[in-house]
Amino acid sequence: MPVMRILAALLAAFAVECAATPFAVQVGDTRLGIDAPPGFADTAFTGSPRLQDLGESLTSASNRVLLFAISDADLRAFMAGDRGEMKRYMLIAISKGSEQDSLSAGAFAKLAGSSLRDLGEPPPAGTEYPRYLDRQPAGRSALLAELAKEPTVMSILQGSRLPPQRRNEPPTYVLSTTTLLLLRGKAINLAVYSAYETDLDAEWIRTVTARWIDEIKRLNAR
Repeated sequence: MPVMRILAALLAAFAVECAATPFAVQVGDTRLGIDAPPGFADTAFTGSPRLQDLGESLTSASNRVLLFAISDADLRAFMAGDRGEMKRYMLIAISKGSEQDSLSAGAFAKLAGSSLRDLGEPPPAGTEYPRYLDRQPAGRSALLAELAKEPTVMSILQGSRLPPQRRNEPPTYVLSTTTLLLLRGKAINLAVYSAYETDLDAEWIRTVTARWIDEIKRLNAR
């Protein structure tokens, strides 16, 4: 391996370690603890416009991105000048217009309810998601399951089918979770994205979402 390639790999490994540390972010008059799940790292330190644009493209322009995280393997590849797989990534954001607000549990419940209202009903438990998504319009997210509905947490699982890029190729399926979380009076959006190739991907995204919610809540416990 050339010397420069070795140096790039070492710097990439060091960067991943630095990016995997919890940090605080100022939201209005409140400081919130933020972290990515194990195996993922925030990308802000890279200063990459490409990664910044990708993170911002995942949420509304009216939202402020607090964290855009990719897998450690993808980050190492990016820092070494290679292209990662980018099959899984995640985001934390907040509405810019609500950064100064301090929501009560009642106001949060109304916000969460309105967010769910237009999503329709999920399919019955045990539904085979690929078959279900094949019946949905291509590219449109469909509600697959409600993962949590609590006084301070609303979390859902969605999926979509992307049309094949070439003729005779199979379609591509994508899963995502969206979580609205009340933290110290702030309504924070957590989102996890994953390619959907087997049922293990569905199991992974459910598990990592639940664990991430618990960790973010722990970091912000008073």
